[in-house]
Amino acid sequence: MAESIQFTTGADRARIYAELAPQVEALLAGETDLVANLANVAAVLKEAFGFFWVGFYMKKGDELVLGPFQGPLACTRIAFDSGVCGHAYSTRETVIVPNVDEFPGHIACSSASKSEIVIPLFDGNGGVFGVLDLDSDKLDDFSDIDAEGLSLIVRSVETAYAKRS
Repeated sequence: MAESIQFTTGADRARIYAELAPQVEALLAGETDLVANLANVAAVLKEAFGFFWVGFYMKKGDELVLGPFQGPLACTRIAFDSGVCGHAYSTRETVIVPNVDEFPGHIACSSASKSEIVIPLFDGNGGVFGVLDLDSDKLDDFSDIDAEGLSLIVRSVETAYAKRS
């Protein structure tokens, strides 16, 4: 099992995502426990980028429930039709929000959050089983580079999810 990740400090985000993706894939390949895998992915992304908050919300019944995360206290439950996470879950699309104060229905789990990106997690059968949520304390901190890089990470999470016990 890996005890650390390697990435080029100070490199641009595209390069860091490219360096992290195969390491995350290898990290998750040997583990079938979903919680352990999600916890490690959140830790890797927090360590590599220093985002304000990185974590997962998982579908449980008719809402999203907080899963493994790195950062300050978070909202515990989010309705499918609420906030950025609910919107990404319901539309099944990545959502980039440059300024959370301008997103209709944004849920302010922390007043320090200024921008956000949320990526849905697919189960292999066309369903969404959760979302990866990243918050920044900077405005307009996420771009298509993050969406593309995070999609590489999410693919490994989805593969691990399909193999879970």
